[in-house]
Amino acid sequence: MPRNKNAVIRYRALDKCFSDFRHRYYIEDLIEACGNAIYEYNGEQKISRRQVYEDIKFMESEQGYSIPLERYKDGKKTYYRYTDADFSISKQPLTDDEIRQLRTTILTLQRYRNLPCNEWLEEVISNLEYRFNLNGNTNNAIGFEQNPYLKGAEYLSMAIEAITHEQTLSITYKSYEGKVMHWILHPYYVKQYNNRWFLFGLNNTYITNIPLDRIEEMVYSNTPYIRNTNIDFEEYFDDIVGVTFPKTGKKEMVILRFAQERFPYVTSKPLHHSQKIGKRVECTISVEVIPNKELQQLLFSFGPDVEVLSPSSLREDIKAKIAELSTKYFAVQKDCTDA
Repeated sequence: MPRNKNAVIRYRALDKCFSDFRHRYYIEDLIEACGNAIYEYNGEQKISRRQVYEDIKFMESEQGYSIPLERYKDGKKTYYRYTDADFSISKQPLTDDEIRQLRTTILTLQRYRNLPCNEWLEEVISNLEYRFNLNGNTNNAIGFEQNPYLKGAEYLSMAIEAITHEQTLSITYKSYEGKVMHWILHPYYVKQYNNRWFLFGLNNTYITNIPLDRIEEMVYSNTPYIRNTNIDFEEYFDDIVGVTFPKTGKKEMVILRFAQERFPYVTSKPLHHSQKIGKRVECTISVEVIPNKELQQLLFSFGPDVEVLSPSSLREDIKAKIAELSTKYFAVQKDCTDA
């Protein structure tokens, strides 16, 4: 079936005219009906006679809707009407291709139905399965990296609703060290990273991010909402890996050398959108980012397969952490040997 929105709008306008047995619709009336429908959608109204004839031809075809259309002579003019007053393209059964696509969509949605914030999906999926008789063999065929038992996931729907309706939130936050803080937050954006959800918003005079799994309580506040007028969150994270902006730091060219066997993996799955391949023979790549803790965590995930060549500040940070790890592991080995 066609996917052009304007075409679908025209087909529905023609369908409405063809099924109206109280009026006679001549070609000029059909052109006007299509033009009015398109105008309501995008403000454009110009529809050619040739376009309407082509639309009718398509709707009558097997590739279209196979509509039962008759042309009735009225003097020198002709009006158009269905032969079956109960026919409508909206009542047509789904094609095999549409059923396959809908089944794939339902299977995809099913992966999210057990998340705490997605209770509404249960009703949507159940209705689709019942209406289109698609509840047969629906073994899981797709998996997403998600944790339905993640603490704080129950706050996700409330956070999204607060952003959508511009509602200020009162949040009680507990750090990993046990420190409890109370914030008034003007929420702007939620982002998932490394299987965790983070809420971004204005806290006093600065933008902060709050991991949902550290929230003890979230309620609506009567504090007047301050709208976001400065930050485009579609671009906000372009200069970092993850979600954390260091208090001090600037964007730098980070040059990395990978083990030969790991290099193809890194080139096929870039660490950052700014990634560029350096010298293939030396297995080096570069990314232009603000170094932060998520970048370091990502580098450590490669173990001995990566070496930071520059900047020197990042190299020294990695070196210091490796030295700390070595101290711990060698200390354990010595203690075990002594025992």
